Amino acid sequence: MVGRRSLGRQFGWLWAAYGVSTVGTMLAFDALPIIAILVLHAGPAEVSALAATGLAVGAALAVPLGPWVEFRRKRPVMIAADLIRFATLLSIPAAFALGLLGFVQLVVVSVVVGAADLTSRAASGACLKALVPPEDLLVANGRFESTSWTATMIGPPLGTAAIGLFGPVTTVTADAVSYLFSALGIRAIGGKEEPPPQRATPSSGPRRGELLEGWRFILANPALRPLFFNAALNNGLIMATAPLMATLMLGPLGFAPWQYGLAFGVPCIGGLIGSRLVRRLVARFGQHKVMFASGALRACWVLWLAFVGPGAAGLVLVVLVELGLITCCGIFNPLLATYRLEQTGADRVARTLSAWSVTTKVTIAAMTALWGVLAGLTGPRTAIAAAGVLMLATPLLLPRRARTPLPEGEPAPSGT
Repeated sequence: MVGRRSLGRQFGWLWAAYGVSTVGTMLAFDALPIIAILVLHAGPAEVSALAATGLAVGAALAVPLGPWVEFRRKRPVMIAADLIRFATLLSIPAAFALGLLGFVQLVVVSVVVGAADLTSRAASGACLKALVPPEDLLVANGRFESTSWTATMIGPPLGTAAIGLFGPVTTVTADAVSYLFSALGIRAIGGKEEPPPQRATPSSGPRRGELLEGWRFILANPALRPLFFNAALNNGLIMATAPLMATLMLGPLGFAPWQYGLAFGVPCIGGLIGSRLVRRLVARFGQHKVMFASGALRACWVLWLAFVGPGAAGLVLVVLVELGLITCCGIFNPLLATYRLEQTGADRVARTLSAWSVTTKVTIAAMTALWGVLAGLTGPRTAIAAAGVLMLATPLLLPRRARTPLPEGEPAPSGT
């Protein structure tokens, strides 16, 4: 089993920090829109603007932070990102208690937290690569994936229950505190962190050429380029259908909110199962075959959501479709994370991960908005079907053959 193999004390603290912050995030899932609705009485347009602004502006702010992170020690950056999120999120219950909470503050918090998330993710990937031997990267990423799906399964139901019992800002407070504990966990990793890569010429901040270095590296790398487009399109199409399913199930199909939550909460067990099976599958079939198969199977599920009907049969169909999709993601995601680190030299991990994450966030925001317009013109069921059909083509972007990991110190094929 993945969970029985020791990766050392330092990885244990990194994993613990990731776990506590992920649980906090899932407890506060959709907390800002809920606060906007319950406390500020915001309408659909304001709630949509809150979500889109946080994604888009947070991603834009993260663009120069990738190169900045690359040339600094990663653990202090991760601690700073945690403390920034702690203080920023804690401003919401403070303003609420004083009667000063406003919509603009929610937007600012969403933007700051979004930028800090992307920055921390870039730094944590580089930190993981430095702490864990290459042969153990899949084990480590499998544990992160397992933790993520476990938190996704239990966090939102507990969070909504806590809001009902203790008030609308309860889960935001819990999320803020989780980042404080995460910072303490990263601090406890201990040991001496390897010095960061050095620029060829000293500079106080990111140079213009460095801002696009992550994208140049990905697009010039024949191993990463197809996966980059595949991941962006898949994530964008999957997330674009989420609000459409909510509209369809809670509207015309007449499902109760608890049934909707059940339909998307229970299948998260598939992510846990997939992340626990991935190492065994790779040992039997090989990394590339498993990544290709799970990536291709990921694309086969969304189309079925367009055929959901009312009643118990419709609920079962959603659960089964989501279970299949999430199980495939639970296998594919740690393989992608491992493969990406293997193909990226230690001197450009932060820039590469930052570019990848920024692209994913912007794609999700753009496709969610586009599919909202499409649903308005054709109806949610037709828009979901369109997303499902497009997803069937995404396996064409998966790499057809295995590639060896990039040797450390090898120049990147970016033309820079």
